[in-house]
Amino acid sequence: MTAKVKAAVNAAYAGIPVVITSGYAPGNLSKVLEGQRVGTLFHQDAHLWSPVKEVDARGMAVAARESSRRLQAMTSEERKRVLLDVADALEANVRLINVENEADVSAAQEAGYEKSLISRLALKPGKIKSLANSIRVLANMEDPIGHVLKRTQLAEGLVLEKTSSPLGVLLIVFESRPEALVQIASLAIRSGNGLLLKGGKEAKRSNAILHKIITGAIPDSVGGKLIGLVTSREEIPDLLKHDDVIDLVIPRGSNKLVSQVKNLTKIPVLGHADGICHVYIDKSANMDMAKRIAVDAKVDYPAACNAMETLLVHKDLKDTTEFNDLVVDLRAEGVILYGGPRASSLLNIPQAHSFHHEYSSMACTVEFVDDVHAAIDHIHEHGSAHTDCIIAEDLEVVDAFLGQVDSAAVFHNASPRFCDGARFGLGAEVGISTSRIHARGPVGVEGLLTTRWILRGNGQVVDGDKGVIYTHKDLPIEP
Repeated sequence: MTAKVKAAVNAAYAGIPVVITSGYAPGNLSKVLEGQRVGTLFHQDAHLWSPVKEVDARGMAVAARESSRRLQAMTSEERKRVLLDVADALEANVRLINVENEADVSAAQEAGYEKSLISRLALKPGKIKSLANSIRVLANMEDPIGHVLKRTQLAEGLVLEKTSSPLGVLLIVFESRPEALVQIASLAIRSGNGLLLKGGKEAKRSNAILHKIITGAIPDSVGGKLIGLVTSREEIPDLLKHDDVIDLVIPRGSNKLVSQVKNLTKIPVLGHADGICHVYIDKSANMDMAKRIAVDAKVDYPAACNAMETLLVHKDLKDTTEFNDLVVDLRAEGVILYGGPRASSLLNIPQAHSFHHEYSSMACTVEFVDDVHAAIDHIHEHGSAHTDCIIAEDLEVVDAFLGQVDSAAVFHNASPRFCDGARFGLGAEVGISTSRIHARGPVGVEGLLTTRWILRGNGQVVDGDKGVIYTHKDLPIEP
């Protein structure tokens, strides 16, 4: 060992950094190459370095809150400039981001991950440019912070304002989709919130470089600690204990992930479980339109939570040429069809093991129903209240579906793939919520805000309400 240390010291002083680590521990070489602190580093400038200070989970949350308050104190134009700088920084580092992302994708493939996960993990060509443009759209939106929502004169000279306000500190747990980190970080900046992020281990390198680039674009007056990146799964249970410094948890991922988070915390949780999205084709549908929508709903991005998982078809269509053409079109695209009890025998396809199943791949369930009311009942029993759509021309049938289907998003003659924050004009989204409290559907900036009451007076006191004449008069909201 003495000889190894001497050799390492000599190499370090010659300008060649050296790491000495155990060769007995499996994977140590890979860990060193990934930048993990394994073994002892010899470097000629080591004496100049400050020791690395580990920040615990609570410390990260407190630092994010302090930074968020400095962000809120900036002018609207200054906050806008931060977002524009983030967009520019992402575009300037596309090559570096792609290198790290390709390394994650290769590692996932070697590990034998499912194709649907690898699809979500990969940043496709042009994705960073698209994300940067979305951030610019977000930057140019009206500033959401301190927006006066309502003004009321309580009494003479006493004016009450209801204003929009950041929630505080958000903890987002997401799986395998590095683009989510960019969307969430930009929404947090626009809404003035502090942020803690925990991504899936399979996207470790992608998340790390994206986090580094984004926080590097945040001015020192706010501080990069506005957005913390949690790197260890073991830190999550600890973070979930701190309901006094974390204000909202948003899990983006599987039903299992959402359930685990809910069971571990008293912090409010906003999220959706499964994405069991339905397309119902009524007997009054324009079948050319129905074919386009159904194929898009399944094929455009089958791994997305707003992709069609169940195709419900009015029973009168089962023997029509148009429906048979739709089946042929789906199969031609590579979609594997499974059937409910009625469809499996009529179409001679395997029976689905459950109607409540999210394939997240090129597969879907088909079933015949008697009418729109049977379709509504099926959706309520087996759906996940995410996004459901009807293709129909009979307006009475359409009104029944739109009025009675209790999902976060309900569409008529349009693909469920439109259920997306960017497509809704929200700039981006932190996720899609199927909760019925606070925010529902795609959650953009507005879903990350709460309200405060601002009261302006000139010396009024209550004094048992003696002499106070309450007017409760609505006042115009001044621009």
